[in-house]
Amino acid sequence: MGYSVGQVAGFAGVTVRTLHHYDAIGLLCPSGRAAGGHRRYDDTDLDRLQRVLFYRELGFPLDEIAALLDDPDIDPMDHLRRRHEVLTGRIEALRRMAEAVERAMEARKMGINLTPEEKFEVFGDHDPDAHEREAAERWGETDAWKESRRRTASFTKEDWLRVKNEADAINAEFVALLDAGAEPDGEAATAVAEHHRQHLRANFYDCSYAMHCSLAEMYVADPRFTAAYDEALRPGLAAYIRKAILANAAGRTV
Repeated sequence: MGYSVGQVAGFAGVTVRTLHHYDAIGLLCPSGRAAGGHRRYDDTDLDRLQRVLFYRELGFPLDEIAALLDDPDIDPMDHLRRRHEVLTGRIEALRRMAEAVERAMEARKMGINLTPEEKFEVFGDHDPDAHEREAAERWGETDAWKESRRRTASFTKEDWLRVKNEADAINAEFVALLDAGAEPDGEAATAVAEHHRQHLRANFYDCSYAMHCSLAEMYVADPRFTAAYDEALRPGLAAYIRKAILANAAGRTV
């Protein structure tokens, strides 16, 4: 007796309407009819439906599927190779889109809610997202990191520009002292170091003297931090700032 259209729809996970459409266009015509004219499908029909659904899953249009199944002059492997190329390109495009979405999600989690144009205006060639991801790996479980994320979550472009201008001004003070030959443990340099600590406290997290010293050690331990000061601003600046921060902490915690 074969299978009814409802049974086949249930087997294949398609709708009855879909099977009716396939019948109407000659893609999958049932092998028989019941006494009342109702469609009846046999095992051969189910095998053809399985192949139809396979090609549909790969994105083939229905007319191409019909040709693949019925035209003896068409090489299915040739069609599959071309479809594979299309799908591979689509997968790569989706991968790039997924990476872009992940970066946007990370940026929002880190509180850097800026457009690409605004990020370039504020940070230039520096990639804040990459820095924040690395910082999250290092300090993600600390209270300071959580506090920094909480505060910066509401930062606008203007807030970031203000923070950047403040940091640039502090660095300029250090550069001026270094150029003038001022000792890094002198009163002027340690005052700037304290200004730097207060800048972090005001904008990101409660930076203790111990934490400030740990940050200073990174300025010389991590070549990227060192380059950011020595190559971008002045040779020897990273070590100078480190000494000033350590001297400031020692003088205020005795």
